[in-house]
Amino acid sequence: MASTHSHPGEQAAQDPIRLLAIRDTPLTVDEVFRAVGDDAAGGTALFVGTVRNHDGGADVDTLGYSSHPTAEAELRRVAEKVVADYPVRALAAVHRVGDLAVGDLAVVVAVSCPHRGEAFEACRKLIDDLKHEVPIWKHQKFSDGTEEWVGV
Repeated sequence: MASTHSHPGEQAAQDPIRLLAIRDTPLTVDEVFRAVGDDAAGGTALFVGTVRNHDGGADVDTLGYSSHPTAEAELRRVAEKVVADYPVRALAAVHRVGDLAVGDLAVVVAVSCPHRGEAFEACRKLIDDLKHEVPIWKHQKFSDGTEEWVGV
């Protein structure tokens, strides 16, 4: 039987969305990287967002993330759009909620595609849309006693 693809390995992945989660336990780069492994992918792009010790010129003491009950459904919608717009072989995204310390991983996303350029583009689209469209809010407390909600 003849294939419509020039190479069998280029056939579409069964379900390119391999891992989506919003969780209150520590995140790992390894889990996300393993989730997007695909023999037909020539490029994998991974983004890790960490809690930094400052924001807007103020020292951050503590930080917490909260999410709306619809956050995982919105994360899936964002992921499905990236899969529809790019030649994604595999995609994964996890975001942390709860209290985090400076240096903790807040978000890890990864995308594998046949080529590096499209992997970079798809990964950037995934993290940008996640930040703008998924209802997750950051509460920062600063060393000067002030605090701020971000993304509300």
